[in-house]
Amino acid sequence: MCPCILHPSEGESVLGHLGDRRLWRTNRSQGKSYGGDVCGPTARMTAGESIGYGWSLQCPSRRSSSSSSAMASVLLQLILLVRMSGYASGNAGTFLQMGDAAISRGDLKAAIDHYSSFIKADPGATVGYTKRAAVYLQQRQMLDALKDFNRAVELDPTLFQGFLQRGKVYRQLCRFDEAESDFDTSLSLRPGHAGAAQEKEVTKGIHKSMEEVDSLLDMGETAKAKEKVMSVLHHASDCRQVRMLKGRVLLASREYAEVVAEVGRVLKGNDNDLDALLLRGKAYFLLGNHDIAIRHFQNGLRLDPEHAQLKKEYRKVKLLEKTTTQANEHFEAGKYRLAIEGYLAALEVEKTHDVHNVKLHLGLCKAYVKLSKGKEAMPHCARALEIDPQLIEALVQRGEARLLMEDYEDAVKDFQEALEKNPQDQQARQGLHRAEKAVKISQRKDWYKVLGVTSTASAAEIKRAYKKLALQWHPDKNVGNEEEANKKFREVAEAYEILGDEEKRTKYDRGEDVEEMMQGGGPGFGDFSGQHFTFHFEGFPGGGFHFGG
Repeated sequence: MCPCILHPSEGESVLGHLGDRRLWRTNRSQGKSYGGDVCGPTARMTAGESIGYGWSLQCPSRRSSSSSSAMASVLLQLILLVRMSGYASGNAGTFLQMGDAAISRGDLKAAIDHYSSFIKADPGATVGYTKRAAVYLQQRQMLDALKDFNRAVELDPTLFQGFLQRGKVYRQLCRFDEAESDFDTSLSLRPGHAGAAQEKEVTKGIHKSMEEVDSLLDMGETAKAKEKVMSVLHHASDCRQVRMLKGRVLLASREYAEVVAEVGRVLKGNDNDLDALLLRGKAYFLLGNHDIAIRHFQNGLRLDPEHAQLKKEYRKVKLLEKTTTQANEHFEAGKYRLAIEGYLAALEVEKTHDVHNVKLHLGLCKAYVKLSKGKEAMPHCARALEIDPQLIEALVQRGEARLLMEDYEDAVKDFQEALEKNPQDQQARQGLHRAEKAVKISQRKDWYKVLGVTSTASAAEIKRAYKKLALQWHPDKNVGNEEEANKKFREVAEAYEILGDEEKRTKYDRGEDVEEMMQGGGPGFGDFSGQHFTFHFEGFPGGGFHFGG
């Protein structure tokens, strides 16, 4: 039996005697015990000598050389054990300090490395796991943090902060039942703890809020749904269900680029998530990135060939592409009616797809203009501009549609706006010239209308119309209505002077100011078909004319 006892320095304690062949050393600051055999035949040490790390060996006074020899048998193993345990303890503490220093300077990777070294040196201490878990949380490595908290509460089932922090991690991962269980454990360890009670209530509220977001989406209240889902995300940012819910809200809000980014975080964690592939594919489709959308749907269908929604969305994209391509080909071939049918069919595929539908509305606008159907073109021109106010081609085509509808002044405005956006646009410049000319023509007297003929009337038709109206408004035939008859007769005469002369009519049709070329009122009028007409009309230039047969 070994009669010596190890005496520790301050902060250390001895849990056994050398005589029982087992020495335990406790480091109170780290909560760790070290132990091992200390008696052996080869130990060498003098009683009372320090063996390092705050320990010294105290033995009864030696009565004989034999007792000294007996004591020597244990000392070598004792020195090795104590010094090795002290070395490990000292290094472990250093690793903690180095990890804390790395956090202070923002080097989280180095901090994890140092805390991992501490855990390796001292695997039974909870502090290493909790410190490393805290760093994992900063890096959003929730599953790694969860593993460390699991180990910490296994080592110490009374570790309040371990359960409280693990509950928060569970909540971040949408494992709400486990989160509530940990908060309950925290409250059992510290009854009435305000923080633990609050975390439990927050967790319960998240379930309700997620259900409310679904209801708001169903009612079309996207703004309220977005506000609520953001509050939920604050407490469960790593929850896959919440991320997907936010993606749905953003899709309903037509924030398609944000959907791509949000759902991309889900796919980063699991690139085989079918719901995420579907939702992100929809967003890419509505952004106009059809090829990328198709790849998402195809990736999902490779995992589940019978997935109904993935098949539906995939077929939708392919149908839209095919229908649009055919309509464009008809337009280029001059088959405008077939093109119109194709564009209208394509619009029915996905009515909310503004990025693509603006092209379809523009195609319809152009096709109707080609068919001289300005009225039918207008709503499609307007819709294209509503989607994209900077679409110059739509402005030009709307100007053309307005020309067809004889809305000349508004046509001028459209062409002018197009030129403001692009002064080099020749089509807009030519359209503006035609529109301004049409305005000028529209503001002068329509001599064709005065004679009651069309602009395509023949010379003979114009003569007949003049003869008829001249007789109708002859003052002798309008006794008691001389003033109106005088006005009408002059007007009819002036109309015929311009339209009855081929040269003047041509200039008039070109929009030239023929009226300014005329000197005074209408002159005397010759015969029609060999007849001579005499008008006894006071004050009418050219003297009296005689109707003779």
